[in-house]
Amino acid sequence: MRKESFKSILITGGAGFIGSHVVRRMVNNYPNTQIINLDILTYASNIKLLDDCKGKSNYNFIKEDINNFTGLKSLFSNYNFDAVIHLAAESHVDNSIKNPFTFSQTNIQGTLNLLEAAKLHWKDNIKGKRFYHISTDEVFGSLNDNGLFTEMTCYNPRSPYSASKAASDHLVKSYFHTYGVPVLISNCSNNYGPGQHNEKLIPLMINNIILKKTLPVYGTGNNIRDWLYVEDHAEAIDLILSKGVIGESYLVGGNNEQRNIDIVKLLINFIDQKLNNPKGHSLNLIKFVDDRLGHDYRYGVDTSKIKNELNWSPSTSFIKGIEKTINFYLSN
Repeated sequence: MRKESFKSILITGGAGFIGSHVVRRMVNNYPNTQIINLDILTYASNIKLLDDCKGKSNYNFIKEDINNFTGLKSLFSNYNFDAVIHLAAESHVDNSIKNPFTFSQTNIQGTLNLLEAAKLHWKDNIKGKRFYHISTDEVFGSLNDNGLFTEMTCYNPRSPYSASKAASDHLVKSYFHTYGVPVLISNCSNNYGPGQHNEKLIPLMINNIILKKTLPVYGTGNNIRDWLYVEDHAEAIDLILSKGVIGESYLVGGNNEQRNIDIVKLLINFIDQKLNNPKGHSLNLIKFVDDRLGHDYRYGVDTSKIKNELNWSPSTSFIKGIEKTINFYLSN
């Protein structure tokens, strides 16, 4: 399918970090498709990230909660969505440890509400429709020093956040098998880039280095994540929506594993240079703190499927992506 085949696309969580990049890409690349951005505007949202989309004829923002089932049904009737890109979620692991109920409500019940609204609206005309659910590699649990997650890896979530996302994945798959809803799922690795909320590792460290504040690092800092530049992820989402096989899952990663402590030191090196500080000037800001409860040691994803089937691979090197990200926060 081509994007032009979709007359109207609903993007949930479009004022969030990843969502804003996806919305902008869709609005700019597909001027004949109506892009509806639905977001409740929680603390992690930032609608100002989409100021450049204001006034464009194919863009509409709607403040709504995915837990308002009646409201969702009305939106499907009013806009006759051909496709849903479901990004709205609570995503910060630390917050899920403190308040798991919010994660269950948004990530599980909210996803169920969207699935049911789509099922009801599309029941008589399912041809050409897409329900695309974006998830995380954290549903697979934790790796040791060897191996990678694949689409066949068994689910083994270890935090309330990842458990809620795993449950939402299962609901999406169940609607495909039980009701025939045309679903797609992708599980991504850790995203980074311009516009990310400052509770996450990279923007937190960037801002703290600039402000000369403590740089809190969990445990020994040896936990490993695969880092994916957000615009590469948006490109993959675009491709999966149009060319992904209905009922299939795809892993999306940056092929770029890094230890947390190495990222912090890299950021220090870059920012100290940009601020004309002596080399290593901000190293003394690092403070190792008590480890996160249930902290997963390592995530790593095998991106062979999306590369072989859809010809996608990440194009932004980590160094280039980090430079772009730092420049964004220095300017904002």
